[in-house]
Amino acid sequence: MAVIEFLDETMRDGQQSLWGMRMQAGMALPITPTIDKVGFRVVDLTGSSMFEVLIRHCQENPWEGLDLLVSSMPNSKIRAGMRSNAAVTFGVTPDALMDVWMHQLCRHGIKSMWIYDVLFNIDKTYRLAKIAKEYDVEVAGAIMFTMSPVHTDAHYADKAQKLAACADIDTLLLYDTAGVLGPERLRTLVPALIEQANGKPIEFHSNNILGASAIAYLEAVKLGVTILHTASRPMANGPSVPSTEIMVRNIELLGHSHGLDTSLLPPIAEHFEKVASAAGFPTGVPNEYDLFSIEHQIPGGMVGTFKAQLDQHKMPEKLDEVLAESAIVRRELGYPGMATPFSQLVGTLAVLNVVTGKRYTVIPDEVIQYAAGYYGDPVAPIDPNVLDIIMGSARAKEILTSPPAQPSLEDLRKEFGTGDDDDELILRALVPEADLDKMRAAGPVKQTYPMLSSPELEYARKLMASTSANFLEIETTDLSLSLRRGPNS
Repeated sequence: MAVIEFLDETMRDGQQSLWGMRMQAGMALPITPTIDKVGFRVVDLTGSSMFEVLIRHCQENPWEGLDLLVSSMPNSKIRAGMRSNAAVTFGVTPDALMDVWMHQLCRHGIKSMWIYDVLFNIDKTYRLAKIAKEYDVEVAGAIMFTMSPVHTDAHYADKAQKLAACADIDTLLLYDTAGVLGPERLRTLVPALIEQANGKPIEFHSNNILGASAIAYLEAVKLGVTILHTASRPMANGPSVPSTEIMVRNIELLGHSHGLDTSLLPPIAEHFEKVASAAGFPTGVPNEYDLFSIEHQIPGGMVGTFKAQLDQHKMPEKLDEVLAESAIVRRELGYPGMATPFSQLVGTLAVLNVVTGKRYTVIPDEVIQYAAGYYGDPVAPIDPNVLDIIMGSARAKEILTSPPAQPSLEDLRKEFGTGDDDDELILRALVPEADLDKMRAAGPVKQTYPMLSSPELEYARKLMASTSANFLEIETTDLSLSLRRGPNS
């Protein structure tokens, strides 16, 4: 029997998938000392997109919040993640900025990094892994899984061999964003990866979009995977990963062991339930198994984006058409893996094709950059007719004459006027100055989040139900609450 280690995704993939990356530091800080004691192998915490969302939508300084969270978990190895060639943008970020982004995350206490690139620009992963090792940081090289005729076991085994050959990469991370990797495929894929892994552990991350990722996890464990990505139950399932609670139970039933203190899992779940209730955020529920998801492979969080976009165009009934169009666009673009940025590029094109009623009449710049090879070589050739349309536009001619620049670090510091303050350089490179001004005006990061506990909420509801008064005020030593009945109450 094996010892299975757990990597906690509650505060990264869980809240990214369910809360749109809007978890502020104060929402987690009251419970992170408990998370620190559970015994997780790694606690995943942040990435560049979360920095952007915290600044633009929450007016919170992500560096300050990160420092608070890291210091609250002194016994845990904290993880961050990055694409090898971009931060935030769906375009291409200069190598010098990616390098300084890695330096700064490590300087702020990150001790584990996962690095990914859907098109597997291995040389960029090597470069960033080398920087991480300057700080004695663990590195996971990601193998982003997707299903297509060209994404064979041999394709992934080749990538595993190249990643495992790097002395600066410690683990291989099999990452299934669409949750489509089932037991049958695992039985051929995992042995192929293990054969090329050079003895390095394999992690498994599967977003539970089809409701079958827990089954995939158990099959992967049987095949030799020893590190599973899970989240506290309120932050698990749906577009998130399976829950820690069910996976601990399942591996115990199979006779495997682990090092988690399971007595600490209920208070963690209770805390995030309360935060979700107070903030109006959803909690995860298992999805029904939908074969259509295998066809389009759109990550679960993007379906909500599609719905919002179609609502803006007063076309909510077009969702299934957009999902079907996504599968067609993906095939025409050479089967890019459905993870950032290509899931967004494929999805955006699909929405535009459906909303305009004319295919490829509006083409985002990033799609042109992809066709031009700026992201790397597509896995399969782009459909020739589609490629002619993309590259025949006037905008394509402009982009081809202006490939992504590669300024030096000194050039970037001069451009953004940050001197040697590279924390500030990262922030200014991520978001406009106006958003930074609003963030600074909001003041220091709040270390707690106001929550109304369930007993208090139920008491208030009972009082409102028992009176016809339009206004109710409750005052205790610990609580001051004013409620006004709405016009339709």
